[in-house]
Amino acid sequence: MAALRHTRVMVRKARKSSLAGTAAAATTATTSRVPQADLVQLFSLFNAGRHAEMEATAAALARRHPDDGQAWKAWGIALLAQRKDALAALQRAAVLLPTDAELPSNLGGLYVAQGRLDDAAACYRRALALQPGFAAAHSKLGDVLGRQGHWAEAAGHLRQALALQPGTARLHFQLGNLLADLGRPVDAAASLRQALALRPDFPEALANLGLALGAAGQLDEAVAALQEVVGQRPADALQHSNLGNALLAAGRIDDAVARQQQAVALAHGLARVHGNLGHALKAAGRPEAALPALRQALALAPDELARHSALLFTQQYAPPVSAARRRVDAERFGAAARRALGTAQPFSDWPQAVAAGLAGGLRVGLLSADLRQHPVGFFLESVLAALAQRPTLPGGGRLTRHVYDNHAANPGPGDALTQRLRAHCQCWRPVHGLDDASLAALIRADGIQVLIDLAGHTLGNRLAVLARRPAPVQASWLGYCASTGLAEVDAAIVDPWIAPPGAEAAFVEPLLRLPETFLCFTPPDQALPVGPLPALTGGGVRFGSFNQLAKLNDAVLALWSRILVALPASTLVLQSAGLQDPALRQQLLGRFAGLGIAAARLQLQAAMPRADYLAAIAQVDIVLDPFPYPGGTTTLEALWMGVPVLSLPGATALSRQGLSILQNLGLPDWVAADEADYLALAQHHAGNLAALAALRQGLRQRLLASPLCDAPRFAGHLEAALRGLWLGRPAGAM
Repeated sequence: MAALRHTRVMVRKARKSSLAGTAAAATTATTSRVPQADLVQLFSLFNAGRHAEMEATAAALARRHPDDGQAWKAWGIALLAQRKDALAALQRAAVLLPTDAELPSNLGGLYVAQGRLDDAAACYRRALALQPGFAAAHSKLGDVLGRQGHWAEAAGHLRQALALQPGTARLHFQLGNLLADLGRPVDAAASLRQALALRPDFPEALANLGLALGAAGQLDEAVAALQEVVGQRPADALQHSNLGNALLAAGRIDDAVARQQQAVALAHGLARVHGNLGHALKAAGRPEAALPALRQALALAPDELARHSALLFTQQYAPPVSAARRRVDAERFGAAARRALGTAQPFSDWPQAVAAGLAGGLRVGLLSADLRQHPVGFFLESVLAALAQRPTLPGGGRLTRHVYDNHAANPGPGDALTQRLRAHCQCWRPVHGLDDASLAALIRADGIQVLIDLAGHTLGNRLAVLARRPAPVQASWLGYCASTGLAEVDAAIVDPWIAPPGAEAAFVEPLLRLPETFLCFTPPDQALPVGPLPALTGGGVRFGSFNQLAKLNDAVLALWSRILVALPASTLVLQSAGLQDPALRQQLLGRFAGLGIAAARLQLQAAMPRADYLAAIAQVDIVLDPFPYPGGTTTLEALWMGVPVLSLPGATALSRQGLSILQNLGLPDWVAADEADYLALAQHHAGNLAALAALRQGLRQRLLASPLCDAPRFAGHLEAALRGLWLGRPAGAM
C-alpha cells in the first residue's frame, strides 16, 4: 500500500488582531445606557493594552447596567484579550444585542477552542445571517467546516471571504489546503502560489505547495519546494518527512529512507515520522525493517486508523506472522474504529425500501479508490460486465450496482478503464471529499442492501465508514485477502483454495467461500501474441519476477539464489517500480552478491507501460512467485503471455493466492509444498524444455477456458452468494 503520510501546515489567526473592531463597536454605540465617556475610556484602555483595567471597568459597568449589552460585550472582549473565560459575558451580550454579528462570531471562536465545532459553525452561520458580507465569519466558518471534513462547503465560504478581501494571503492559503483535501491538487497549487505572491515570506504556504505539487504529479517541483522549506527550517521533523514522501513519489526511494530516518532522529516521539519511515522501508524492499517503525508509530498514536492499516498491510509482505497475532492486530483496528465513532452509533435503521427487498432486486454498493488502471479495476471489469447481463429474476428483481469511488482524483473522468467500469453501473458517486459520517449517510440514503468493501487495509480505504454500518449487510472482497478486523463486516468473500477449513481462525469476519475462485481475470486489451520459448534459442532458462520490491524479502532472495546456483546457465529478470532508483539497484545487486550470485546473471528493469511490461514477461521462460506475498495480477498476466508460474503457498489466505490460481488452471505440479520442493520443481521444469514449450503454447487458451476467465459463470456464483448473504443477514439487520 502506497500510504503516503504528509502534514499540511495550518496557520491560525492571532486572537488579539480580531478584537480591535469589536472593541470599537462595543464602545461607540449610541444606544448604550452606559455614559459615552465610560465607553471612550474602555476603548482607550483596550488600545493601550491595559486589558486587566478594561476588565475591571467593564465588569463594574455591567453590574451597574445589567441590561446593557455594550457593557457585557466590552467585558467579554477584555476577558478574551487576556485569554480568560469570556463565554458567559459574550453569551449575555449576544442576548442583549441580537443584531450584533460580531458577538456570534466571537462566540464561535470560543466554541472552536473548546472543540465544540457544531456550536461554532452555528454561531458563524448566525453572524452571516446578520451580516452576509462579514468576511471574517466566512473565513472562520470555512475553517470549522474544513476541520469537520465538509471540504466543499468550506471552500465555498472561503471563496466568499476572498471575494470580499482578495488581497489576503491567509485566505488563499486556507483555500489551497481545502482544495487539496478535495482531491484537486492543481487548483490547490494555484491558490497556494497566490498566497506566496501576496506574501513571499510564507513558509507554511511553500510547504503545502510542495505537497500539492506532489499530489499533482509535478514531482521535481514538489521536491524543490520542500527542499527550500527544509533549508529554512532544518530542525522541523515534519518538513523532512514531507520531503521524504515527495522523494519517494519521485522514485528516489533510498533518499526517501534517509530523509525519514533524519525526521525520526529529530522527533522520535512523533508517530507520523515513524509511519512514514515504515512506508519508505517497505518501498525499498525491507518489510522486516518497516514493521518495527510502524509498530512504534502505532504505540505513539494508538487511535490513528491509518497507522493500523499500514501495519496490517505491511505484515503481508514480511515472513509469516502467526494467525493469532494477525487476528489480535486486526481486532485492535476494529476496536480503534469503534472508538473513533465517539458518541455516534452505527446505523440500526434503514430506508423502508431496503427492508422491502425492492421486489426481489438487490442494491449492491461497491466502495473503492482503485476503480481505474489498477489490479482491482482489472479484475472487476469483466465481472461488472457479466453482472449487467445477468437475467432478470421472476418478479423483475435485478442486482443493481452502485459505486462509491474514493479515488483522490475525483470528481473527474478517470482513465479509460474507469469509463468502461462506469458503463456497467447504475450509479457512480465520487466520494473522496466526503467525511466518514457524510459518506455513511449517503450510502444509507441510497438504500444499499449489501455494501462491498474492495480495499481492506490498502491505500484509500474507508473502513471507518463500514464501522458505522451504513448498509444492513457488509462484505469484504478482492482488494485485500485478510481480515479487516471489523465485526461490522458480515463476510469475507474467499474461495476454498485460499481459505481451507481452519482459515476462520485468522478472520474476525465469517468466511463466504465462492465455489471455485475468488478472482475473475479480465484479459489485457493489448493484442500481444504468445511467442516461442526463449530457452529454445540457447542461453539457458530465464526466470523472472515482476513484483514489488517489498515482496522480495531475504527468504525469497535466498531461495531464488539457490535455484540460480543449481542451474548455472540460468538468469533472473527482475522488474519493479523501485528499480529506477540507482541506489536500490545497487543494494539489490549487493544482496544477491552476498548469496553468491554475480550481477551478470541478473537483469534489473524499472516499471514500464503495460504493453511493454507484457512484452517483457514474454521474454522469460518461468516466473518465480515470491512468498509470503505472491503475485495476483502479475501471475495472471504471466499466464496470459504463456509463462507458467511456480508458487509456494503459506498459511495465510493471501499467501495461497497463487495456489488458487494454479489449481483453477489444473496446474498442481507448479505448486510447491515447501522451499525444498520449490527448488526441486524449478530444476524439474527448467530441465524439460519440450514440455515447457508445449505448455507455453496452450496456456492462454487454458486460462481462457478456466473458471478464472469465465466471467458469466463467476458472476452467477457471486450474485448467488450476495443474495444468500442478504437472505441470511445477521439478526437485527432489518
